[in-house]
Amino acid sequence: MCGIIGIVGHSEVNQAIYDGLTVLQHRGQDAAGIMTCDTDGKFYLRKDNGLVKDVFHTRHMIRLKGHMGIGHVRYPTAGCSTSAESQPFYVNSPFGISLAHNGNLTNTKVLKDELFQTDRRHLNTGSDSEVLLNVLAHELQNSTNLTPEPSDIFKAVTEVHRRCKGAYAAVSMISGVGVLAFRDPHGIRPAVIGKRETVQGTEYLIASESVAVDILDFEFVRDIEPGECVFIDKNGQFYSQQCAENPIKSPCIFEYVYFARPDSMMDGISVHKSRMRMGTKLAKKIMREFSDHDIDVVIPIPDTSRSAALQLSYDLNVVYREGFIKNRYIGRTFIMPGQTMRKKSVRQKLNAIDLEFRGKNVLLVDDSIVRGTTSQQIVQMARDAGAKKVYLASAAPPVRFPNVYGIDMPSANEFVAHDRNVEEIAAELGVDWLIYQDLDDLVSAINKKSDVETFDTSCFDGEYITGDIDANYLYYIDSMRNDNTKEANDKTNGVIELHNNA
Repeated sequence: MCGIIGIVGHSEVNQAIYDGLTVLQHRGQDAAGIMTCDTDGKFYLRKDNGLVKDVFHTRHMIRLKGHMGIGHVRYPTAGCSTSAESQPFYVNSPFGISLAHNGNLTNTKVLKDELFQTDRRHLNTGSDSEVLLNVLAHELQNSTNLTPEPSDIFKAVTEVHRRCKGAYAAVSMISGVGVLAFRDPHGIRPAVIGKRETVQGTEYLIASESVAVDILDFEFVRDIEPGECVFIDKNGQFYSQQCAENPIKSPCIFEYVYFARPDSMMDGISVHKSRMRMGTKLAKKIMREFSDHDIDVVIPIPDTSRSAALQLSYDLNVVYREGFIKNRYIGRTFIMPGQTMRKKSVRQKLNAIDLEFRGKNVLLVDDSIVRGTTSQQIVQMARDAGAKKVYLASAAPPVRFPNVYGIDMPSANEFVAHDRNVEEIAAELGVDWLIYQDLDDLVSAINKKSDVETFDTSCFDGEYITGDIDANYLYYIDSMRNDNTKEANDKTNGVIELHNNA
């Protein structure tokens, strides 16, 4: 998962992009990057591994000149996390183009072969984002204009949609021309548009989530539609066009379950409200299946489950308490490379308040359960704090299938729900009983008042929305994502080889 931002303004945009990336930091803590463009068409780039606050210092910000720019925060979707794969990426032909991307292309290998064999383009990393950039650059190469017109850009993005499969929300900048952004024809990954009026004229912003629009004091305009491309030229003129043949709005449901900030709106859906409705659905299921429950207190596993847990406690008429204190300086655990690091980080990340647990039957609420290693340790922490019984509720169904669209979920056999029923999972996690959200209830909770036609729910049901995922691809993803591979990659110390893709 990654976060993207792009701004076309009438004054320096470096600080606004930095501030926008800080509120998108939850989407990736592995690396960050900003590229700006000045009035002469010169690019300025700073990117590196680390958090936004650690990558950018005053000396870097001073050098990031220009009235338009793009930014990115990343965690890796597969393979080694190196600074060479930090974004934005850049190619100098044609025109000079940079790009930042959230998602995952599912036909990367085919595209790499095409780019080398047919398009005669060189790739220097294993990143599918560099592939996406080069496909876009190749299609823009066909423009006969010295400076590309909006029609040239829309034609190029139409060809990008034709060639690229999978999930991609991208923001791109063309030297001295403007900023463009587009979503894949299913709209799997989010992107929104904001604008504000200044004395000099209208300024536009593109971002992964609406929270960046709010924080930067822009006015929320709308979501970028699936398959749509928007283009803002350097003077602030706005253009848009649908560039896909059969767009179907099918956002990833895990955005609402876990990744997005609760104060964001995505495709017309309030993340906070949808999580509250998840809590209501869970409460109803508990009353159906455990009507004689003896829950004394409902405690969320911070932070993402708070909205659901609070509403669940209200509907059950059970006391809600904060029982865990979170260390804000530890990143999200399930996206950390390597099981050893993940196990070590949980105790550093959370600490239990004993008096909220001692002698009580506790219902812990989490947004989802993936590997289960974190849940095991949290359950043990609750017992060590004196809980009499520990129950666990998941606001999402069992995660049984890998996500191939940009979320670095592990290989299937590392899921705690892999080849286990609910009772077996409960025993593995060490809880007295376990309850999962039903998939139909999850969809209903999220899609109450929107025009979303369907959701990508593949990590729960194995139905991949793009229709191009087979056993061979899942085997390939498994080989890239399992912990043994990640730990082996860590030992390479980030060494990058230059190659010709031959």
